[in-house]
Amino acid sequence: MTFVDLPKVGASFNHGDVFGTVESVKAASDLYSPISCEIVEANSGLNNSPDLVNREPYGGAWMIKVKVKNPAELASLLDAAGYAATL
Repeated sequence: MTFVDLPKVGASFNHGDVFGTVESVKAASDLYSPISCEIVEANSGLNNSPDLVNREPYGGAWMIKVKVKNPAELASLLDAAGYAATL
């Protein structure tokens, strides 16, 4: 990644809303909210090191922490095994 644009703390999103963007040398991609939520923290470290998304996707490259608005939406999310099965 060459650029990561994340929302400000306090921003709210509905399921399916675009909450940010990631850019590489060749393309830009929107980031979609998997649930309705309020942003409680955004990883400002990605501003200076967007390449962490490639190097540490399960560690230092976390993007946002959220407060869930509708807990029932969580039932529609995949776990790691379910996501891997779709790939």
